[in-house]
Amino acid sequence: MNPRIFALGLGVAIGYVLGTRAGRERYEKMKSAVTALWEDPRVAKARADVEAYAKQQAPIIRDRAEAAAKDVAAKTTATAKTVAERTAAAATDVAAKTSATAKTVASKVADTATDVVAGASKVAADLRERGETAVDSAATTVGAVRDAALAALDGDDDDSEGSPAA
Repeated sequence: MNPRIFALGLGVAIGYVLGTRAGRERYEKMKSAVTALWEDPRVAKARADVEAYAKQQAPIIRDRAEAAAKDVAAKTTATAKTVAERTAAAATDVAAKTSATAKTVASKVADTATDVVAGASKVAADLRERGETAVDSAATTVGAVRDAALAALDGDDDDSEGSPAA
């Protein structure tokens, strides 16, 4: 029987009994009918049979419950081992990928550093060459100015040699 329908019927019956004017009389009448039914020898025998059957089946049910609990424990252990193995495999995979990525990054950093050093060396060589060119140009200019200054002094000396000394 559907428990909802039973509960509904029980509620309707209680409401009827308690809601009528003759509710108390009907209640007493129903109570005596239920008490008579409960004390009926056939019902008493059925109760005793059910109780004896329950006592007989209790060890069997207990054994089945223990077996089911052990089975659940074994399955739980197996599942936990599987999860642990998968977690370890995933961790190993992540570590390997991280290591590979770190090596790639280190290689790119080394390549970039080599490129920077090469570029700095090229700029330093260019600056050195420009500096040497500037020094040579300055030396040439200084030499030309010196020669011009000496030539001017030589020209003044030539003019003063022919003139009377004072």
